[in-house]
Amino acid sequence: MTSTVISCGTAALVLALAGGFAAPSANAADQPKGRIVCWKDKNGKIIGCGDKVPPEYQDHATRELDRSGITRGGTESAEDAARRRAQEQDAAKAKAEEAKRLAEQKRQDSALLNTYSNEKEIDQKRDRDLQQADLQMGQMKVSLKNATDRYSDVKARADAATKSKGAVSPGLKDELDRAAADKQRIEQSIAAKEKEKEEIKQRYAEQRKRFLELRGVTAQTKQVEQGR
Repeated sequence: MTSTVISCGTAALVLALAGGFAAPSANAADQPKGRIVCWKDKNGKIIGCGDKVPPEYQDHATRELDRSGITRGGTESAEDAARRRAQEQDAAKAKAEEAKRLAEQKRQDSALLNTYSNEKEIDQKRDRDLQQADLQMGQMKVSLKNATDRYSDVKARADAATKSKGAVSPGLKDELDRAAADKQRIEQSIAAKEKEKEEIKQRYAEQRKRFLELRGVTAQTKQVEQGR
């Protein structure tokens, strides 16, 4: 591996310190022979060198140098290590999610090709689903008309009571509240069915487009195989 020469300023610091390490220290066994370790601050700047890292800098990044000031190794800080592990985990998660997405797309593509033989069948299935939705909506609209008539009747009686008696009886008020709630519920159901119809159109449009894409790829593949 190619060694990297550190800056002159740091090299000078190491060479100056080298003389102080001529004799083995009590902790010499803790470090490789003939090596000097330098520790950095949180900005990556070397702030000290010696035969071992002081306890207060154990979580900081280090550079291991020989007596000539040439980098021979080093460690990352605890903060950098944690950040790297988090990035690796995020990358692994993204890779797994992409693999899952591709597998699901492959499954859907296979089902699409096995379900329909041509795009007209997709259009026919769409039309049948829309026809069923329209039938259900027609029934809902009949229910809405009945609910609206019922609400209008109760509302008229409540207005008449207010006009003649100055107030509406509790029973009539409850009946009006129920009629209004029924009317609103059916209106919401109709709105949901309208949304469902749009989703049906969108879903089959996407299926049709994908089917034609897959058929195009399949046709090209067959042509290539036949040309071999």
